Amino acid sequence: MVAVNSEMLPLGTVAPGFALPDADGTVHSLSDAAGIHGYLVMFICNHCPFVKHVRRELARIGREYMPRGIAIYAINSNDAESYPGDSPARMKEESRDWGYEFPYLVDADQSVAQAYQAACTPDFFLFDRERRLVYRGRLDDSRPSNELPVTGRDLRAALEALLAGKEIPADQKPSIGCNIKWKAGNEPPWFG
Repeated sequence: MVAVNSEMLPLGTVAPGFALPDADGTVHSLSDAAGIHGYLVMFICNHCPFVKHVRRELARIGREYMPRGIAIYAINSNDAESYPGDSPARMKEESRDWGYEFPYLVDADQSVAQAYQAACTPDFFLFDRERRLVYRGRLDDSRPSNELPVTGRDLRAALEALLAGKEIPADQKPSIGCNIKWKAGNEPPWFG
């Protein structure tokens, strides 16, 4: 297991738009959400030990924050041909088994991961209602290799501050996880 850090897209960046299908083929986009307070875009996958370590918390965050006006999208950008555990069929199982209520989307050509400069799974991006990036980084300080509980502390603090209209501190720690599994010839400049 080789861990990489997120690229830390600059704060204030406008959320790149997307229109991606879920495992059933239903297309979702940022513009689907109206009258909301913010957008959380998470790059995850099925097979990564870092995501497996936090998936129960991801489902909990979805259940808690979507009703409070946060539009949440999970995106799988891994090369499913080389990593069949990340196929759309397996994504559907993952959503069902772990109770993901947010859309879990397929970024088959990996263009959305590139637009967000997503580097690892999990990688989190929180945008305000104007779609300006206010938080990017880690869920919390728990890792599969340490004994710390998964709490979602860092991301939850950013979500709570956003909902309360408070400023989110700019000192944010990068996420860490498995690198996105890029298709041959599709590797972005920051990879490897």
